Amino acid sequence: MVNGHMESSYSVETGEWSAPKFVADPFLRVHGLAPALNYGQQVYEGLKAYRTPTGQIQVFRPRFHATRMQHSASVVSIPPVPIDHFIAAVNAAVAHNAEWVPPHSSGAALYIRPLLFGSSGHFMLTPPNEYTFCVYVQPFSTYHGIAPLPAVVLEEFDRAAPRGTGHAKIGGNYAPVMKWSGLAMKEGFPMTLHLDSKTGTEIDEFSTSGFLGVRMEKNAGQEDQVVLVVPKSDNIINSVTSDSVLEIGKALGYQVEHRPVKYTELSTFSEVMAVGTAAALVPIRSIKHKSRAEDFVFTEDKTAGPICQKLYAELTSVQRGDSEDRFGWCFEVESA
Repeated sequence: MVNGHMESSYSVETGEWSAPKFVADPFLRVHGLAPALNYGQQVYEGLKAYRTPTGQIQVFRPRFHATRMQHSASVVSIPPVPIDHFIAAVNAAVAHNAEWVPPHSSGAALYIRPLLFGSSGHFMLTPPNEYTFCVYVQPFSTYHGIAPLPAVVLEEFDRAAPRGTGHAKIGGNYAPVMKWSGLAMKEGFPMTLHLDSKTGTEIDEFSTSGFLGVRMEKNAGQEDQVVLVVPKSDNIINSVTSDSVLEIGKALGYQVEHRPVKYTELSTFSEVMAVGTAAALVPIRSIKHKSRAEDFVFTEDKTAGPICQKLYAELTSVQRGDSEDRFGWCFEVESA
């Protein structure tokens, strides 16, 4: 559907990445014995480009994503892509597909998918000699929508081991979820929530996005204090959306807490959201725990709660160029 993608390769022999090149088709030529295909030596990212009211194209927080990809690469023994190299490839991928960036009035965006993997033929369970870094793009609308959705706790499947790879954005953390999220969807739950696999007592994240809880604290003679709560765990990725929302919350005068979050705290939240690049902010209507016969209901309405609406408006306003980028998050795309 789009014009093509960017590719760059790394040679262990030279220790260098090749200059990113534009490839005018969506296909990759990869050796059948590549560790990416056989052993899952692969990482990926997801970010978005937006068209501003003036027609300029900007990418939201590419440096954060580049740094996170470097972390993920270190987990699966892949040479890191330099941050400037990552940003240059992202810029080129968007610039070569500029006509596919949706108009500002549509509310949509261009999704950007960087991939990084071991690509040379290599039979042994050791790092190969060559790696491929590529950047794909695709026009994209909201992943889940903005109406409140019901969620269910996944009890029969652990997404990540306590000392495993849950903190890295690698495909192996996500493919096994498909079976369980598919079953949950058939039961009427579009969202699935993971608790920590060691004790089952702490909240990790949703299958497709991070977890954000809202707690309202009483202030005598004043407005209630808004408290944003995001889980801190070695088993979840460093979420750019969670980070952004917490920074926005601080600017709005909210209190923020980034710490381990007990499952039992669900009863203290007035709102719960799923937060992520694809999902943005999705309000959660309820969270069900089957074996405990517990159903935490956060709203009966068909619209997002007031804090979700406020955070969503503030976040998307910066992303889409409707307000000043006071955080310095957006990168303006230069022509190819």
